[in-house]
Amino acid sequence: MARRSQHDGWSALRGIEPGHPLAYAEFAAVLGRPSAVRAAASICARNAPALFVPCHRVLRGDGSLGGFAWGTGVKRSLLAREAAA
Repeated sequence: MARRSQHDGWSALRGIEPGHPLAYAEFAAVLGRPSAVRAAASICARNAPALFVPCHRVLRGDGSLGGFAWGTGVKRSLLAREAAA
């Protein structure tokens, strides 16, 4: 994935409202590439500054958590904290 696409993806991640997570397919659509779900997931997976670029707000299409570099328990906790705010 090109560096520019990664930066565009991080910018899009920062635009996801707290408490309103998106499915990977929805995130791909936000990026302007609705069929590029794997590329959208890759942007999340390569997100080192995850607490500043909130990739935890992207879920699987069925609403399940999917993966997270720091574990799904941390992802669940972050989402719960945002939903309560």
